[in-house]
Parts: sequence; C-alpha cells; structure tokens
Amino acid sequence: MNSFWIILFHTYLNKLKSKSFIVTTILTVVLVLGLTNINNIIDLFDKNGGKDKVAVLDETGQLYEPFKKQLNTINKDITLSLYKGSEKDAEKAVEKGDYQGVIQLQLNEENLPEATFKAMSIADSSLFTDLQTALQQVKTMLAASQINLAPAQLQKLYEPVAFEKLALEKNAKTEEELNQARGLVYVLLFIIYFSVIMYANMIAMEVATEKSSRVMEILISSVSPIRQMFAKILGIGLLSLTQLAVFLIVGYYSLTKNIDSLKEGFFGVYGFGDIPVETIIYAVIFFILGYFLYATLAAFLGSLVSRIEDVQQMITPMTLLVVAGFMIAMFGLGKPDAPFITATSYIPFFTPMIMFLRVGMLTIPAWEAILGIVILVATITVLAIFGARVYRGGVLMYGKSNSYKDIKKALQLTKNE
Repeated sequence: MNSFWIILFHTYLNKLKSKSFIVTTILTVVLVLGLTNINNIIDLFDKNGGKDKVAVLDETGQLYEPFKKQLNTINKDITLSLYKGSEKDAEKAVEKGDYQGVIQLQLNEENLPEATFKAMSIADSSLFTDLQTALQQVKTMLAASQINLAPAQLQKLYEPVAFEKLALEKNAKTEEELNQARGLVYVLLFIIYFSVIMYANMIAMEVATEKSSRVMEILISSVSPIRQMFAKILGIGLLSLTQLAVFLIVGYYSLTKNIDSLKEGFFGVYGFGDIPVETIIYAVIFFILGYFLYATLAAFLGSLVSRIEDVQQMITPMTLLVVAGFMIAMFGLGKPDAPFITATSYIPFFTPMIMFLRVGMLTIPAWEAILGIVILVATITVLAIFGARVYRGGVLMYGKSNSYKDIKKALQLTKNE
C-alpha cells in the first residue's frame, strides 16, 4: 500500500509544482477576477462613465420633449441634448467625440415622426434599439391622438396581458426557483465540462510521458497496474480539487465584493441565494463520479500510446463524448423535462451532466437520481477492471499507435504474462 501513496503524492506534487499548472492557475484566477469585476473594468475604459450622449436635431420643434421623456423611461443612461447648430456641425461634433451620435427628427407626409441616426459606427445596436423604441412610442401617441383615442384608452390598449404560470405537479419549482436553479446548473455544467476535459487529458499525458521515458516497465514490476492507475487518477483528482478550491475561493470573495454592480446582468436574472443543500450535494457527487468515469477511460487510453504527440488523437473520441453531453445539457436548460433529456440522463457518459441538470431543474423522484448514480458507479467499476487489464498490457507496448485495435493487443499481452 505504501507504493500506492508514493505514486499518488508524487503525481500530485509533481504536477502541483509544474510551471504549466502554476501559469494555468494564475491565468484562470485573473479571468475569474476579470469576470466578477467586469462592470468596473468597463467603467474604467469608458470615458463617459457608461452613459451615451446623443445630439438631437428637431426639425419639427415639437418632438424633442416627448421623445426625451419616453427615452428616459427606457434607458436613463442615454443623455439627449437639443442641438442648435446645423446638421454638418452636429456631424463634426460626433467626429470629435463630443457625442456618440446625432438623431434627426422629422415629420412625414402623415404628420407622424421619422428619424435618421448618424454615428461613427453603427455597431452599438443597443443604443440604436433604445432610440428607435422611444420614437416608436412617440409615434404611437401621435397616431392615437389623430384618431381621437384618449390617453386612458391608449394605456389600456398597450397594457401587458396578465399571464401567470403555475405548475400542477406537486412540489414543482416556481419560476423564481427555476431561474435560480438554472443559473447554478449553468455554472456547474461549465465546471464539470472543463474539469473533465482538462484533468482527464492530464492523466493520459502523464501515462504517455512515463512510457516515453521507459520507466513504466520498472513501475509495473513493483506496483500492480490497478494500484498504479488509481494512484495517478487520485493524484490528479487531488490536484483538480486544489485548483478548483483556489478558483472558488477567489471567485466567491470577488463576487461578494461586486454583487451590487452585477445584479443588473446575469446575476439579476439567475440569482444564487438560498441554494438547496441537496443540489450542492448532487453537484459534488456527479462531479466526482464524472471525473472518475472519464479519468479511468483516459488512463487506459493513454497507456496505449508511446509518444506524447499521439495522446490527443487517441483520446479525441472521449473528448467528443464530453462535448456531446455538454451540448445536450445546454439544450436541456431550456427544456429539462423533454423525453430526450430524460433518456440521455441514463447513458453513463452523459449522466454526470444531464442527470445533474434534471436534479437541479426539476423535482424528480429520488430513485431516478440514485439510479443514475448506481449506473455511474457500475460503469466506473467495469471500466476500472477492464481498464486495469488494458493498462497492464498497454504500458508494455511501444511503437506508433494508430487504432483501437491496440486494445486487443494489450489484453493479449496481459494474458501472456
């Protein structure tokens, strides 16, 4: 058993001290800090403090005030200024950077408003949309007055219809709970997706590196293959937990410091308060099982190659499985109760992401989640037994690996020992 712990901690410490791990961790921490401080960063580079200043040329003399009033209800960060000069002067002011754009208000033949908006670039679609929406409301008001509609009648006409959503299923989640769960599931799906790809690839590379250095024969003669394989898997797993702990601590601290500025964006729609404890527990369980599933698969696939440059080719199908599961889960965020989502949640290679999606988004019977966990554990056990046999023979195979036929050769080598 001592050899198991030696390999485990050697793998963990060796990767922990590597330059690639340190650089990746630092870059990801910077990215996390950047995302949680995105509003502050935008304000830092925005000389207008997040506000857009637009010059208005009102050729009618009567549209500016109602237009300004309507725009103020839509977006208070857009400041309108009635420009007294000529159109050319207004365009020069935009070129100098005094204004983001200039809007020219006119009346058409039907005595209804129309406008022309000019800016250095028309890439800012949000600014254009807000101006257009405000002018549309002004046009609606003028059109209503032409057909003698009273303000109260107009308000009643455009009043939003009352539409309430209620679930008949017992203990079904409310819309607020669904939005909250969707945000959590969205974030954790990304964590599971990137972690599985990154750390499973790391295990395959670790095995291939040792084979290329020709020390594998010594290790195999002193340590059983299943001990060696799981020592590496647990070593990289411990490394992943260390790295994720750093990301979560930094992310949580930065998020709490900037939560007020982020309420209007993603966190305003998908809150993270009052997260159910069982959802967190399921997230941890499916993350760990998903890691072991793909890590075991990556370990014996990595044992089939002799050169580091062949690793990516060998594990590409495994990576595609992860990508497929992630894409299905992204579709399921909008329709988690679809029969297709339910069916794929029981396919072992998709279960970590899709079953967690269903647990987080729906109120499903406990036995369904437990069945998913049992299927995962059974699949990991089968892969571990089969993988250990392939691993034992695979690590003794050298030469270029071109196909999965080498799995059969590895099993034959194991039998001949």
